[in-house]
Amino acid sequence: MKNECGWIAQVQNAPVRDRLSGAQKADWLIIGAGITGLSAAHALAHLHPQARIVVVDRQRAAQGASARNSGFVVAHEHPGNEELLGSAGFTEFEVDTTISRAASAEVREMIARHGIECDFKDSGYFFAVSDPRKLTHVEEKLKTLRVLGAAAQFLEGEQLVQKLGTGHYRAAIWCGKGNALLQPAKYVKGLLDALPQSVTVYENTDITRLERLGKGRLRANGVEGSIEAKQVLVCLNAFVPRAGIQDSGTFAMELSASLTRPLTDAEFRDMGSVEPWGVLSTRPLGATVRLTPDRRVMIRNTAEYRSRDLSASELSIRRQHHVLGLQRRFPWLGEQDIHYTWTGHLSASRSGQPFFSQVEEGVFAVAGCNGSGVARGTLWGRLLAELASGVDSPMLDSVMRRAQPGWLPPKPLLDIGAMLRMRVEAIRAKTEI
Repeated sequence: MKNECGWIAQVQNAPVRDRLSGAQKADWLIIGAGITGLSAAHALAHLHPQARIVVVDRQRAAQGASARNSGFVVAHEHPGNEELLGSAGFTEFEVDTTISRAASAEVREMIARHGIECDFKDSGYFFAVSDPRKLTHVEEKLKTLRVLGAAAQFLEGEQLVQKLGTGHYRAAIWCGKGNALLQPAKYVKGLLDALPQSVTVYENTDITRLERLGKGRLRANGVEGSIEAKQVLVCLNAFVPRAGIQDSGTFAMELSASLTRPLTDAEFRDMGSVEPWGVLSTRPLGATVRLTPDRRVMIRNTAEYRSRDLSASELSIRRQHHVLGLQRRFPWLGEQDIHYTWTGHLSASRSGQPFFSQVEEGVFAVAGCNGSGVARGTLWGRLLAELASGVDSPMLDSVMRRAQPGWLPPKPLLDIGAMLRMRVEAIRAKTEI
């Protein structure tokens, strides 16, 4: 079956940009034209208006993992029991929330500054469960979220049905005042289209290795060309090893999702003509679901430890999982109602914290979005550009202090441990898939 992202399909294709060819020079090189890389390019252009900035991507710019995520702008995460107000982990959770709120604000600023039309909906979203036992310590969680600046409300029964238009979910915390939704492919394309003229983007350009030259310069070698630069920013998230960074403490996970046809007027009325919404599960491998402004349903209920793309037959099997998840929530929807099914990768770490570092002289990198790439990627791009430019700030200091992704065992122990952990989490999330 065809691996086609529904978000990207709804965006008008930009003209194809050139591949990198021949030997070129630049002041700054950014590897990766997703949210993080494009945000970094905007920041560098502002900090160094006379510099030549080059961005390269191994596929079409703005059409990689950044355009394939679920479009949640995360300011407030669902707090774990060990992160509740008064618990030992609250202090670190507070710091992480401060960073996330700044990241969410960064998205809003980019949208406003560049006039990006991306179906941005600033109405929060839900942490919802079918099994109420998977939503515990509700009052403590509400208090924790509110202390940290969120708007939070507990809903159950008919009140929740009226919000979501489905009886599948039996309990939820709605969380707003920072949490938002958008169309990710429109957002990242908006970042691409708004780049100033000092930024050159090369597409379909695979960098095979970085080479150190004399006088502090680096050369990035591709298949058909090379580029020398004084500073290199690696914004590849799950794929930082492609730039020779092997010890980031992060690993790739592959997710798959489907997007349905628009609901008919009759179907929408039967749901109660509800407002567009988003649902995140309280379990790591529970389903992520959205009702979009154009009345489509998006579901992502598979996540796997792997870095290579699924084959067509493998993707077809994942699509059946999407169908089952859809029918639990909206029984009238079947496989024939799915218009798009696709895969994407995210970068995860053992601790849930990123890798954010000067790797060596002139080389800077970030990875480990842990499922919150829209907001974090936008903020990280700017902060990575500032780090490389010698610009300090309290927010940059906070991010770098928290950037402890945790130790990973060597392969094959990592592979075995990760797959076992995924199986356990899948069992725990069974009712939420």
